[in-house]
Amino acid sequence: MATPAEWLEGARPRTLPAAVAPVLVGTGAAAQLGAASVGRALLAAGVALALQVGVNYANDYSDGVRGTDLDRVGPLRLTASGAARPGHVRAAAFGALGVGAALGLALVAVSGHWWLLAVGAASVVAAWYYTGGRRPYGYLGLGEVGVFVFFGLVATLGTTYTQADRVSWAAVAGATGIGLLACALLMVNNIRDIPTDAPAGKRTLAVRLGDRRARRVYAGLVAVAILLGLACALVAPWSLLVLLLTVPAGILVGTVLLGARGVLLRPVLAATGALELAYGVLLGLGLAM
Repeated sequence: MATPAEWLEGARPRTLPAAVAPVLVGTGAAAQLGAASVGRALLAAGVALALQVGVNYANDYSDGVRGTDLDRVGPLRLTASGAARPGHVRAAAFGALGVGAALGLALVAVSGHWWLLAVGAASVVAAWYYTGGRRPYGYLGLGEVGVFVFFGLVATLGTTYTQADRVSWAAVAGATGIGLLACALLMVNNIRDIPTDAPAGKRTLAVRLGDRRARRVYAGLVAVAILLGLACALVAPWSLLVLLLTVPAGILVGTVLLGARGVLLRPVLAATGALELAYGVLLGLGLAM
């Protein structure tokens, strides 16, 4: 039976910044519109964190039962390692997704925008079928599309909309930047896993592009995200705080382009998550100010 520490590692805490960052930017955009709400922001953060944990456990379960995770250099896989029974991991995934759904229902009720229930349902379905079901879209090279839409556009713009009842072009720019960084986080993870994903039939975008082109795409995702954050300075000058990220972003891009692989990409993965969180903090603060 898995220990609490193993369950925590299985939740992949290094990916959780990808859940918090869009809420920070979305709330900053709502503040720029004069309508920020701490309570609704906390509910949105709870939804995002629960869905992220649910995705991680669902990924662990589905990849584990398919045999994709038998030879990994990343964090502990509960199912593949035998630390936890597959049914227990699946139950943890459903439990986390259920918490996200309940918090989402509360957020919709508070905001009064009941049509967002359909968006929430689509988010839960997308979370499970990323690696679950007979034809998971993560195995078809469409994982970045799902991440960009749900952990970028939906999470950020949904946060803004439930607080301000509208969105601004700065919110859209920030949502796009967040989505691109979330894709970069997934891309560097999949670059690391190319040697094991390809033989297992997991055709991620990194596998389809090949190692060299996938690294260039990572660099492009990070660069465009920084530029979009700076573009927000046209309406919120303090968004120039994003300039503080150019050096760490450059170091990460350089490390990836120079060919780091295997275990050497683990700190890059963690640092990319930290970069997305810092982007959320600085751009959210810049928009609010």
